[in-house]
Amino acid sequence: MPQPSPARRADITDFTPTAEEVARLREKAQFVRLETIRLIEIAKVGHYSSVFSAAEIFASLYYDVMALRHGEPAWPDRDRFLMGKGHAAVGQFPILAEWGFISKADLDGYTRLGSALGDHPDMTKVPGIDFSSGSIGHALSGGCGMAMGGRMSRRDFHVFVMLGDGEMQEGQVWEAALFAAHNKLSRLVAIVDRNGYQLDGKVDDVMGVESLPEKWRAFGWEVHEVDGHSVSDLTALMRRLKADTGRDKPVCVIAKTIKGKGVSYMETEPGWHLGYLAPEDAKRAVEEIMSKEI
Repeated sequence: MPQPSPARRADITDFTPTAEEVARLREKAQFVRLETIRLIEIAKVGHYSSVFSAAEIFASLYYDVMALRHGEPAWPDRDRFLMGKGHAAVGQFPILAEWGFISKADLDGYTRLGSALGDHPDMTKVPGIDFSSGSIGHALSGGCGMAMGGRMSRRDFHVFVMLGDGEMQEGQVWEAALFAAHNKLSRLVAIVDRNGYQLDGKVDDVMGVESLPEKWRAFGWEVHEVDGHSVSDLTALMRRLKADTGRDKPVCVIAKTIKGKGVSYMETEPGWHLGYLAPEDAKRAVEEIMSKEI
């Protein structure tokens, strides 16, 4: 059963997770990938590679960094999580079940008639979902509102917003970035899943977005770059950001990832942004994920 992330003193300088913590987080990222394959087998189509690039981000946030309480999705002081790339929700739903926010039995009806669990998350139907997704580009605006609301209500929660790198082509993202910096929303953390691909191909072929670090800094944000598949580096950074009480600006973490990470034939084929694995291919994917230490 997941437990709330431990409180960490602001004077701690080494936030590196232990070997045991790293092993546990790797196991949770593997769990996200395996459950994604299982649920998409129910739906018969889904976004494998978009989840696989973000699996370590999910694991680090939900199983270490974010303040949550088991079975209490409406706890007022919980950390918030919003997802711009909402098509990766199939990797989030199994985590919500482990946290007791939804029933594990609900997963078996994923996308079936009458199920609350769809291809994108719906905050009106699924406990633990903080923001509904559909059209890409709105989540950071929602995160700004939540961070501002937390400040006004004198609550200490943090707001984490995971964005796709193709989402950087949306103008509303940059309007929200201006708003957050102007209002010094220091408890807002944007995480860009920089896997290099979107539905139509390579992000920088469709519409170039680089240099992202310089862009976010120019918009008034503190910026960090990290290996998005290293749960050790990612978690250490997130722990440090949460503990920094002296910051006066929002933070952007650019997580360098590989789309389809964990399944070799997905890592080299952008078409797996949306697809369906035949039974023999699903078996091969599961075996490969199980055999690797990412």
